[in-house]
Amino acid sequence: MTTTASTPWQFTDSRGQLVTAPTRPRRIAAYIQAGASLYDHGLRPAGIFGSYHDGPTPDPAKSGGLPLADVTYFGAGPALDPDAVLAAGIDLLVAVSYGGSAVYGMEPDTAKHLEEHIPTVVLDIGQGRSLTEVRESFHALAETLGSTEPPEAAHELADAQAKLKSLISPSTRPLLALSPADDTDVHLARPHAWPDLRALSALGVPFLSPPPEGGVNWATVPWESAAALTLHVVLADTRINAAPFPPSRLGPDVQILPWNPELPASATAHTAFFTTVAEAPL
Repeated sequence: MTTTASTPWQFTDSRGQLVTAPTRPRRIAAYIQAGASLYDHGLRPAGIFGSYHDGPTPDPAKSGGLPLADVTYFGAGPALDPDAVLAAGIDLLVAVSYGGSAVYGMEPDTAKHLEEHIPTVVLDIGQGRSLTEVRESFHALAETLGSTEPPEAAHELADAQAKLKSLISPSTRPLLALSPADDTDVHLARPHAWPDLRALSALGVPFLSPPPEGGVNWATVPWESAAALTLHVVLADTRINAAPFPPSRLGPDVQILPWNPELPASATAHTAFFTTVAEAPL
C-alpha cells in the first residue's frame, strides 16, 4: 500500500509487529542514533533521547548531522521523562534494540508507557544484523514516512566499498577497534559483534582478535596488554561514554581513527566510515 500524508500508515518493525497510525506520522521522537539515521534520509525528528551511557546533553558522536539546536532532547536512560515526550505531541517513536524486543536505553516501564500512547517502531541494530540489513531497515522506514536519501548516496557507498576492497592485499596490516575504559584498562572490540566491523571484514580488512575472556562485545585488558600487540591502525571509540583516549599508551607510530560504534544507519554515514578506513595507512 502506498501511504500518503492523509491515508493510514503502517510499518512492520524488527519485532514483527505491525505499527499503525491513522495518517503518516510527522512528529517523530527517536533514539539519538535512529534520529541521526532518519535525518540522513531527509527527516528531521522533533526530539531525540539517549541511553544509559549518555548524559544531560546529546552525545555529539551519535548525533551525526542532526541540527541539535532545533531538536528537543528528552534526556537519557532513567532521566528520560515520558510525560515530556507525550506533551510534545509526538506521533511516532523510533527506538532500537540489540536483538529481541527490548527497547535499548529506556526504562522498561517508560517504554511500555510510551508504547501504550504512541505508535512505536523498534529496529534491531545488534550483532544478528548485517550493516546492510540495518541500513535497509531505516531506508524502508523512511520511505513509508515520505522521504529517502538521494539516489547518488547509494552509488557513493558502492564506490567507497569498492575502493576499500581494492586496497586490501596480503600485506595489509590488521586493525584493532577499542574503547578506552579508564587510565588503567581498555575495552577491545570483538569484530564479529559489531555490524560495521563485520562489514569491514567482509571487504577483506583484517582485524586483531582480543582475548577470548570477557564479554560478548568486548574483552577488557590493561593498556599495557593492548600496547604489546603489533598495532598500526586503531579504531578508537569517540562516544561520550568512552574515557579520554591517551594515544601515547599505544606508542607514537600508531594511527588513530575515530570510530562511532553507533554509526547512523545511512548510506551517507557508511560511505564516510569506509572512506576514513580506506584513507588510513593499511
